[in-house]
Amino acid sequence: MDKLAIVILNWNGEKMLRQYLPSVLKYSFDEAVVYIADNASTDNSISMLKENFPECRLILLEKNWGFAEGYNKALAQIEAEYFLLLNSDIEVTPHWLTPLLSYMDAHADVAACQPKLLSIADRDSFEYAGACGGYLDRYGYPFCRGRIFETVERDNRQYDAPADILWATGAALFVRARIYNKVGGLDGRFFAHNEEIDLCWRLRIGGHRIVCIPESKVYHVGGGTLPKSNPMKTFLNFRNNLTMLYKCLPDEELNRVMLMRWLLDYVAAWEMLILKHSWGDFKAVYRARRAFRRWKSEFKADRKAIQQSRVQKNIPEQRRFMLLWQYYAKGRRHYSELP
Repeated sequence: MDKLAIVILNWNGEKMLRQYLPSVLKYSFDEAVVYIADNASTDNSISMLKENFPECRLILLEKNWGFAEGYNKALAQIEAEYFLLLNSDIEVTPHWLTPLLSYMDAHADVAACQPKLLSIADRDSFEYAGACGGYLDRYGYPFCRGRIFETVERDNRQYDAPADILWATGAALFVRARIYNKVGGLDGRFFAHNEEIDLCWRLRIGGHRIVCIPESKVYHVGGGTLPKSNPMKTFLNFRNNLTMLYKCLPDEELNRVMLMRWLLDYVAAWEMLILKHSWGDFKAVYRARRAFRRWKSEFKADRKAIQQSRVQKNIPEQRRFMLLWQYYAKGRRHYSELP
């Protein structure tokens, strides 16, 4: 059994692998085994890997399963104490694994962690996808130490202390394999987006901690698969976020939150149309809400099982304020300004 398996999921990412895989191998090979799980790429990824990076172990999947189920299929073929799910557009730094491994070895109650995520485009700023660890507000809107909505902070070492978080970024998610397998891994039905938040929230409900370890840092390109304005990304984010709320919210909060989200989602749709002139994103929100209504019944058993597994009722990393009010009405753009 491997101590640590770094698993990079690839789909037609030959260019990203050529550029960023060398840093992973250079700074990780002594502490981890590196796997590339391929989602049936149609480019030259596999031949390039065999020729240039023979030290990587290949897992070839028969079709494009998406991010969530692609990782589930790949990780089912690996025996390790820890998994590290790593995006192909990540550049790692010297000794980046040591703080993560040391912390996890020393804290048995921690199920998952993440490094500090910085931007390759601006190396002094956090990266949107996870920054220094993620949280949710009372209505399911995600934010991070270092990023609220579209406002990304510069890294002035203001969040360099380890901190308990609600969710660790899927761009560099370090997780105990035993617990990952026990809870069923990522929800493959999500395909992509919000799946790591859903997983980490389920872990927190079960009494496990999630932590950001900023002593470890990596640099992320971000948006390597879909740009932020892509209607498909909008659709997946809204549909999956609603599904995650339905699965994970406690009974006493569910109806109130879902009613408010009904209102807020349609407000967001019209804002996309009127202010951003994005007909595609407008339609994507309506499609997402219809898709959620259609498949909601599929998650009834999941909701029941998650609520029955609940060890921690009030999770402090799910904040009680309304992030939209804090951001737009009160002008609080930085994490440190929030209640």
